[in-house]
Amino acid sequence: MREMTLEELKAREAELSEELSRMKIQLALKRLDNPLKARVTRRDLARVKTVINEKIRTGATGRQTPAGASDAKKA
Repeated sequence: MREMTLEELKAREAELSEELSRMKIQLALKRLDNPLKARVTRRDLARVKTVINEKIRTGATGRQTPAGASDAKKA
């Protein structure tokens, strides 16, 4: 997931969010075959959002460690 571009991650986030919305409706109507799938989807969505935030914080330049984080604390 970390190798995906920011645009791909945003598209995946939208896809998972829509899927989760549909699952919530099906859960409310007791029509979802596997209720645990909603949990898996919710966690996948959280993982995608985490990677998006990491990429935004690092400027999506591919840096592994946020070098600006220690500089920001000093200021």
